[in-house]
Formats: sequence, C-alpha cells, structure tokens
Amino acid sequence: MTTPPFEPASDADIATVSEQLGRPARDVIGIPARCACGAPTVVATQPRLGNGTPFPTLYYLTHPAATAAVSRLEADGTMAGYASLLDEDPAIASAYRAAHLAYLSDRESIAFVPEIHGISAGGMPNRVKCLHALVGHALAAGPGVNPIGDRALAESGWSPERCECRPASGSTAAH
Repeated sequence: MTTPPFEPASDADIATVSEQLGRPARDVIGIPARCACGAPTVVATQPRLGNGTPFPTLYYLTHPAATAAVSRLEADGTMAGYASLLDEDPAIASAYRAAHLAYLSDRESIAFVPEIHGISAGGMPNRVKCLHALVGHALAAGPGVNPIGDRALAESGWSPERCECRPASGSTAAH
C-alpha cells in the first residue's frame, strides 16, 4: 500500500501534539497540515491503534486555536445548517460523498481495517457530526475536497496562515 502525501511525525511533532491535546498522542503517523509557524495543526493517526482498536479518524484537528474556533461553530449550532445543505444542495451533497471516498482512499492506502471499512469521519457521507474531523480533512486534503470542512474552516475565523500558537509559557504568539 502507498502512503498519503504527508510528512512523517517527528519526535518534536509528537511532543507538540501531546501538549496540544493535553495527553500523550497515540499512534501518530504524520502531520498533514501545519500552522504558519510550522506547528502541527492536523495529525494523521494509524487506522488501527497499537492496542488493536480500529480507529476510523485518520485526520484530526489538534491546533488549540483552531479547535477552539471550530468548537465555537459546533456550540453555535452551525452543524444543523451544514446538514441542511446536504439535503438542499445536490452539488454539495455530491462533493461531500466524494470527500468521504477520498478519505477512505487515504486511510486504506495506509492500512485496510475490515471493522471500519466504509466508515470515514465527521459523519460523512450523509451527516455532519464532527467539524473537527471535517476541518482536519479539509486542511489535510486542501481546498475543494471537503465542502463542509472548507465552509467550517472559512466560517471559523481561524486560518493556518496566521499563527496563533501558544508557547509552553502560556503567552500567545501571533506571527
């Protein structure tokens, strides 16, 4: 199997992601998206964790400022509007189904895990369930692949082009 085009995670990346998550990072295989300063923004995780658990979420948003911005969208009820788009706009629904297939292809290029075959993340292809996973996919895959992830990223007010990382000291750095 081939590997999707993302950088392998370094020991420093794993340490940063662990700090971002507030717990040890598990089974990280790559960093598909970074902040303007180079800090990990999206992590790629093995489709089967080291303990044997199937893990369908290949791409996940870890950057604290990004996760906070996306959490605000979820708290504001934005997901219901995105879900309505899937019912009302056939072009968006079709693009979302294509995003689901692209996600599955990326994950299965790493490993085929029968227990999660056909299951992607974020509710794809028919629901909107987790904007963190959808924005993570949008950042990893690039613009135009995941229409809901792209919308959520645009509406979140956060951008990987503007650093909002928090150094270990807790002060905010803006570059």
